[in-house]
Amino acid sequence: MTETHVPPRASHFSATLLLGLLSALGPLSIDMYLPGLPQIGSALHVDPGAAQHTVAVFFAGMAIGQLVYGPLSDRLGRRGPLLAGLMLYIAATIGCALAPSIDILLAMRLLQAFGGCAGMVIARAVVRDRFAAHETVHVYSLLMLVVGISPILSPLFGGWILLIGSWRTIFWLLAGLGVVLTVAAVVAMAESRSEDSALFARNEHYLRSYLALLRNREVVGFVLAGAFANAAMGTYVASSPALLIGVYQVPVQSFGWIFGINGIALIGSSQINARLARRMAPDTILRWANRITLGIAAIMLADAVSGFGGIWGVLVPLFLVIASLGFNQPNALAGAMAMQPMRAGSVSALIGCAQFGIGAICATIAGGLLDGTARPMAAVIAGTTLIAVIVLKIFVPHKVAALHPSPRQKIPAA
Repeated sequence: MTETHVPPRASHFSATLLLGLLSALGPLSIDMYLPGLPQIGSALHVDPGAAQHTVAVFFAGMAIGQLVYGPLSDRLGRRGPLLAGLMLYIAATIGCALAPSIDILLAMRLLQAFGGCAGMVIARAVVRDRFAAHETVHVYSLLMLVVGISPILSPLFGGWILLIGSWRTIFWLLAGLGVVLTVAAVVAMAESRSEDSALFARNEHYLRSYLALLRNREVVGFVLAGAFANAAMGTYVASSPALLIGVYQVPVQSFGWIFGINGIALIGSSQINARLARRMAPDTILRWANRITLGIAAIMLADAVSGFGGIWGVLVPLFLVIASLGFNQPNALAGAMAMQPMRAGSVSALIGCAQFGIGAICATIAGGLLDGTARPMAAVIAGTTLIAVIVLKIFVPHKVAALHPSPRQKIPAA
């Protein structure tokens, strides 16, 4: 079997930056336009709940699209599917900017997600291609550093754009970003899929690949634990504009600052996780992170139901829930990838599909339960974090040998 190529330290930054930006394209396409959701509803003559569906349909597109790109990238290589996805993203984003009705906007958002998810699923597979198994948690944490900047800057930027333009201007800028990333990928991203992986993929039908993954108990456990924990983020993203701007009367520009503070929490925790991963196995960190998140989510639900603390009774525990994802996501990714390295593209697709599929369902549920309080959001987040704890306990009930190196093995520093 061909050994995993480990790039020299000098190339880590440039490779991680490009992969991080590709991974961030989907989140940027959500976060930047969030301040404009009330304006979209008004301009297209629909209620806030209908405008919020443009978030849920984007999650659905991200879920479906990744199931396609994963096996394709294993069979055809990483570059081709990535570039095709980016071009679809650009065309669909222009369609969003020109949409004359909510139905057209929903359709274009679905296609935009279908194209934008290529960067996410393929970036995760490239990390598994290029870095040794013991390095992946560290690199995934660094990717979250880049991705975590999105919720800090993009809602702020979106709010500022609304001062001089409209929600359509935001989509024109996203289309421009898609063009820049396409050019960067053409120039700087080399093919990383190994010949062994290509041969393996060509000899296995993609449906059989997914069935094999679903039969692997540990893969299912890591995928579901990561997806249900991440659904807390999806619920927050979809619910926060109506809750903060509509209910708590937070100004549009200030909304971006609240989003940004939660992004800082995600960045900080992911970098702590990168260091912690040098001393603890991914499944160990994941268990503790999910348990702590459940406790915090329970406090937020209690505050939302009782009204204790008002807006701060919700925002403070919400900050801690979002911070916990910096410990959850890199370790869930590394755990699943370590189980099936020859199916890296398909594993990445399954992870992404589960995350965005469950996220779409939870965002839709939270939107449908809107009652002018924080209770629906808090209840859904508490429910998803509880399920994350349960599925990890059921499917990964013990230490995974592949993630716990022998005491004689020393994990090298990055």
